[in-house]
Amino acid sequence: MSKIRTATVLPILAVVLVVPSVAQANSEWHFTGGEVGYTSFPDHVTSTKTRAEVLRELEQAKADGSYFYLQRGVPVPSRDTGPGKTREQVLKELVNISPEERARMDELYFGQ
Repeated sequence: MSKIRTATVLPILAVVLVVPSVAQANSEWHFTGGEVGYTSFPDHVTSTKTRAEVLRELEQAKADGSYFYLQRGVPVPSRDTGPGKTREQVLKELVNISPEERARMDELYFGQ
């Protein structure tokens, strides 16, 4: 009985221990036990874009000014789409809201 149990448990245990490391081999980041905790292998990732598409995106980023921010690792500022609503416009919309919309907002914000 003990030999059958050992013969069954050992292969299952081996699979459980090996599968996570096999799955990790296809990713860009690999776990290491050091201070950093990971190592990067960019060549393990296959790109879905062609070289021409990447170059076109680069030229687009340079043309619209976002490349400057992306080089420095900071968020690209949002573009203004025009003036926003005035306080009076927002209050008028709130006063003229339909009862169905009011009930939906109450449910959303107050759980009633």
